[in-house]
Parts: sequence; structure tokens; C-alpha cells
Amino acid sequence: MITLPARAVVTEVGPRDGLQSLGRWVPTDEKLWLIQRLAEAGLREIEAVSFAHPRFIPDLRDAEAVLERLPPLPGVNLRGLVPNARGAERAAATRIEEMVGLITASVGYSRLNQNTTIEGALEQAILALRIAEKAGKRFSLGLGMAFWCPLDGLIPEERVMAIVARLYEAGLRELMLAGSLGFEDPPTLRTRFARILDRHPGMTLCYHVHDQAGLASANVLAALDAGVTRFEVSICGLGGGVATPEAIGNMPTEDLTQMLELCGVATGLESGAVIAAAREIAARLALPLASRAGLFGNRAEALAHGQAKIAAKQGEI
Repeated sequence: MITLPARAVVTEVGPRDGLQSLGRWVPTDEKLWLIQRLAEAGLREIEAVSFAHPRFIPDLRDAEAVLERLPPLPGVNLRGLVPNARGAERAAATRIEEMVGLITASVGYSRLNQNTTIEGALEQAILALRIAEKAGKRFSLGLGMAFWCPLDGLIPEERVMAIVARLYEAGLRELMLAGSLGFEDPPTLRTRFARILDRHPGMTLCYHVHDQAGLASANVLAALDAGVTRFEVSICGLGGGVATPEAIGNMPTEDLTQMLELCGVATGLESGAVIAAAREIAARLALPLASRAGLFGNRAEALAHGQAKIAAKQGEI
């Protein structure tokens, strides 16, 4: 019997992780429109910018400009990626509410994505945490490749647990575990999340969901059953990381919203509004609409379509 929480938080990462993986420049004005459109759809946790060095992520080099020009969004928690202490220093001088650190549990991926070792990335993450604390800003950290990696294969659980213990001792209380291409399996995922929650009381866990392998919904259910109530996803499925050959790979926000709605898990979102936003965003930014919800709609759309067919049939008789 799967245990489901009464509520869950959906965090949108499309403006950062999504546009980072797109492989083309999206003008600042369009980024501003995207963030505002997501807020209009009801999303209250939005990862809006990246403070990575422009040499490494040139398509997100306008972080400060985005934040300076973005109108006030009451009730929206704006997040910014800070891959190291220098990024955290940049973020501290802006209106960002939450800094998001990033390390990985993969030796190969750490070298490829951050040009460092796991130990070096940990040191930078803890420095970033201290900068956030001094600036009075919220800090969370993403642990990428926490289950499986296309470079290293299966990630040993003891390595993940040792990294989490180090972060917990440093004072971190908000941790996200990220999958890789969606090839993590539900049993392993559930066990890993449950053990972290058991060993580290007071820690809030989040799951960053990929869907290339078609396992996203099963993995989300496993995470919910383990006690996870926060999920990172991306509108239209945009984004997925440097090991992903395509620009689409994250679980679509519209698919997760509809899934949680059908499961009776409250998110403060309405699937129809998020689906409408996804369709508009895909059209405006020339993105493929690969989500099931975007393509086929929700129950209300399906019912309306079915009733229209019945009415048309009756009109023929």
C-alpha cells in the first residue's frame, strides 16, 4: 500500500535548468515573460537564474539583468543556482530569495560538469552555505547523480550517505537528490530517500525528476511513499543536464501536476492552468511539446472531447 502525503510542493526549474540545456540564446525579455507566465499559472517556487560563470553557461549570463527587470511577484520564491562560492557572492547582492548549490555523487560527472572532485565541490558548497547564511538567504543543495550515472554507473549508497552526513553536520537542512536520465529505479530510490530521512531528522528532501527512461511517475510514487514532499520539474520537460544529448529530459511540470492532482495530493496548482501555460510557452519559445498532459490534456478536456463526439453522433441520427 503506497502512502501519499496530503500536500506536495512543485518547484519549477525551466527558466534555469531548462534554458541552460536549450543550446541557444533566449533574449532577456523572453526570460522575463517565461518567469511571469509560470507565476501566472500558479507556480510559487521558480528557479529563475544561474550564477554560474558566463564562460561555462553563456546562455544564462544575464542573471542580474533578469532579476533587476523582473516585476515583483508576490508569494513567489525566486531561486538561483550557485555552483560555487563565487556564484553565491554574486547571488547575495541580488533580490534572489533562495540560493541553490549543486554537487554530484559521481566522480566522472563532477569532473565533467564542475571541473572538480567531489571533495572540492563539497568544500565550495559549504562555503556557499555560509555566504547565504550571512546574507540572510535561504539555501538548499542539489546532489546530482545520486542513484545512477551514465559515466560511472550505479552510485554506491555509502558514498551518498557520507556526502549527506557531511552536509548535515555543516548545517544543511534542505537537500535535493537528482536522478540521471530517469534510469534510477523505484526500489533503490525509495530506500535511499527513506534512509536519509531516518538518519537525519529535520531534513527536508526534494527529488529532481528526469523522464528519458519513462520511469518518472513510478519514481515519483516511490519518493512520495518514502516521505518526500518536494519535486523539481520543468515546463514542457525542458532541460536535463550536460550528459543529456537532447534539450528535453526533465519530467514536465504539467505531467507531474496532473499526476498529483489525480492522486489527491494538493499542490496549490490546477492542471488545466499549467497545461495551458505549457502549450503557450512551447509555441512562443519554439519548443517541442513532448508531455502527455500537453499533448492530450487532462480529464476535463478528455471528457469535453468525448461529450462533443456523442453530441455530434446524436446530431447525425
